[in-house]
Amino acid sequence: MSARLRRRLATEWTTLVPLLAVVLLVLTWGRELPGMVVVAITLVLAGAVLAAVHHAEVVAHRVGEPFGSLVLAVAVTVIEVALIVTLMLDGGDKSATLARDTVFAAVMITCNGILGLSLLVGSLRHGTAVFNPEGTGAALATVATLATLSLVLPTFTTSKPGPEFSTVQLTFAAVSSLILYGLFVTTQTVRHRDYFLPVSRQDKGLTGGEYTGGHAEAPSTRTALISLGLLGLALIGVVGLAKGVSPTIESAVETAGLPHAVVGVIIAMLVLLPETIAAVRAARRDQVQISMNLALGSAMASIGLTIPAVALASLWLTGPLVLGLGNTHMVLLALTVVVSALTVVPGRATPLQGGVHLVLLAAYLELAINP
Repeated sequence: MSARLRRRLATEWTTLVPLLAVVLLVLTWGRELPGMVVVAITLVLAGAVLAAVHHAEVVAHRVGEPFGSLVLAVAVTVIEVALIVTLMLDGGDKSATLARDTVFAAVMITCNGILGLSLLVGSLRHGTAVFNPEGTGAALATVATLATLSLVLPTFTTSKPGPEFSTVQLTFAAVSSLILYGLFVTTQTVRHRDYFLPVSRQDKGLTGGEYTGGHAEAPSTRTALISLGLLGLALIGVVGLAKGVSPTIESAVETAGLPHAVVGVIIAMLVLLPETIAAVRAARRDQVQISMNLALGSAMASIGLTIPAVALASLWLTGPLVLGLGNTHMVLLALTVVVSALTVVPGRATPLQGGVHLVLLAAYLELAINP
């Protein structure tokens, strides 16, 4: 098969699948779905994930790093936040912990799952995974601060009973989240952009690898804009269809006798699939810094955009808004921050570091199943 034919086929299916996903979403939204329709939705959802990754890479190639990673992370998070707020407005008291559970799941999946898998793939393929500790360390520090302010402090405050913020405290957390996220984006894209670009092995005094960034011809502005629009459609399809199959997932979880929190974990994994695939593909190309940008950027966006959104939504919510983590989850978060700091400081990683992060993710999933 010629290269031109392969590009044409890729263009055709990555254009059709996002459109099909949105049409299917409109036709099935809010309806009870039979088994065969759920199977069809799942197949389209998988195709939409792959299409989203393709269009994100096209946009990233046009705008360059770290803007490319930022586009995918923010696009997924904005749609995810919209879904969370919609579910909270419709869910009543049963959605009191929805924002907390979703954000914490996103943090654990990104900081341990995506990051660990990227380090493992990059180090196994190239001997050592290399990245920039200045940029990655700044991202990790911001994630740790946002997570502590938004998810840990509510457990210890006393203005309201239970792990909740008072109105003033919630406002402070929301404003702080926006300020920190804005400062980080400015640092990443303007003042210290070079801290977030892929590094060469020669700079680290290493040999080998196959760094390939910047050699292929960049797509045109028109192509990038089309891909940006199709990326948005694909992500709307991914998140919306994931919500559509959630009742089936919920029934399967209940039939298996698993805690209801497992549903949120599964949905979070589906929503974060585009970042996961994009990060692993970057690690295979020896561009682990892009993988780190995606993992930590997604965690940061998830907290920095969700908390202000739910704070605004709380003006209309009648039930409680529980943000504070339990003891088990606080231990996992603290361990994740410490291990991540030790991973980031050297600026290089072996399969051991990737394995440690994946074990932490496995511990989180195990405790979600058997609390």
